[in-house]
Amino acid sequence: MIQEQINIPSHAANSNETVIDIKGLCKSFGEHNDVLKGVDIIVTKGENLVVLGKSGSGKSVTIKCLVGLVEADEGVIKVFDTDISNLDNSELNALRVRIGFLFQNSALYDSMTVRENLEFPLKRHSKKLSAAQVEEAVMDALESVGLAEAVDKMPAELSGGMRKRIGLARTLILKPEIILYDEPTTGLDTITSREISELILAIQKKNKTSSVIITHDMACAKLTGDRVVILKDGVIHIEGTYEELEKSNDGWVRSFFI
Repeated sequence: MIQEQINIPSHAANSNETVIDIKGLCKSFGEHNDVLKGVDIIVTKGENLVVLGKSGSGKSVTIKCLVGLVEADEGVIKVFDTDISNLDNSELNALRVRIGFLFQNSALYDSMTVRENLEFPLKRHSKKLSAAQVEEAVMDALESVGLAEAVDKMPAELSGGMRKRIGLARTLILKPEIILYDEPTTGLDTITSREISELILAIQKKNKTSSVIITHDMACAKLTGDRVVILKDGVIHIEGTYEELEKSNDGWVRSFFI
């Protein structure tokens, strides 16, 4: 049950158009492991939604259900007003092309150069592009994250922050309308974490993307989130702006801000 509900102004130039609508999402792993017990989430066009919660609260499970990587036990998940449970595999894959997913570890292919990592999704989903168009798309994506000079490097030659940026460039190359960030600043130093957070904001502003940002990093949450929700006991416990939640009288909520 939601303990507090707060009116939410947004600093993003979003509309009232809903791009993600999750109602009553439930997911269990085993008989006594109920992770999600009725999660309700709405994300509007152009909005950055930050999802907080203690370890094991179901944050990553929620976004994996959102793209069909994990099958929900109960509930309705609509993306672009389409119930994903009604889609066959080909339709679900077509929907996933419109959704970028930045994994915690960036998920780069270690045996491929940066160029080859970025070419991979294009060759899979945009087969009609010419070699020149593929090259242009690769360089545009790298320039958007400030790493055009790394195009011929191997992932092993990159720092943690650079790997995150390349992972984000690969996410951006198909021009997704929604981006799901799973712990985008984990394992990074404070300065690099802020750079990644600022990059998330720049992408939102430039591409008008809608995003769900899973994070433990409160600085990232404060900088990137138009709205913040906190998961507790399998449901959304509270939602509002970062500043509003920071002023909450709920002691458990306040523990995130200490």
